Amino acid sequence: MSTQPTPSKRFIPHSLLEDVLAILTGTLFVSLGIALFNQAGLLTGGTAGLAFLIHYRTGLSFGTVFFLVNLPFYWLAWKRMGWRFTLKTFCSVALVSLFSGLHPKLLHLVDVNMLTPFYVALIGGLLMGVGFIVLFRHQASLGGINILALYLQQTRGIRAGKIQMGLDFVIVLASLAVVTPLALAASILGAFALNLAISLNHRPGRYMAM
Repeated sequence: MSTQPTPSKRFIPHSLLEDVLAILTGTLFVSLGIALFNQAGLLTGGTAGLAFLIHYRTGLSFGTVFFLVNLPFYWLAWKRMGWRFTLKTFCSVALVSLFSGLHPKLLHLVDVNMLTPFYVALIGGLLMGVGFIVLFRHQASLGGINILALYLQQTRGIRAGKIQMGLDFVIVLASLAVVTPLALAASILGAFALNLAISLNHRPGRYMAM
């Protein structure tokens, strides 16, 4: 008879410090990816994609537009996901809005060529995907479609990555009038990289966020 202890089924909630550090880490990763996309003239999906479209068309600050676009979705978050999730999400959106404007002051793309958009799409997409995973695992998101994707995963068992991927491609394709075909192709690669990271690492039953 085996004497090895049975793994505990009790989940230990994240502490306040762990949540704070995770939200800072996740939003730094996501905002860095967004800043790289912005410098390369690329787009992404979700509410960030909508904010990019408005930003490119009007010249308004991405951070300001991103913050405002997310405001209507907090009601769904409050009603369906609870006040803790809503508060963490609001803080995450605010930090991404802030950080996305700070990164360009410290980091600039140089020696841009035809391969640069695809490099930025891959690296930036993976950065954002990892950032989303960190936020998801601490019961936070970046609003909008992320809230809808997490809600459907919790209630219907559909992977958040699959929902996000489908909606993101629709938003990216709708941006053809705003970006060049080369940038659009690179943006699709970025959306695939972002959602692949989420789909492979954030599955129902694999990780219990507390």
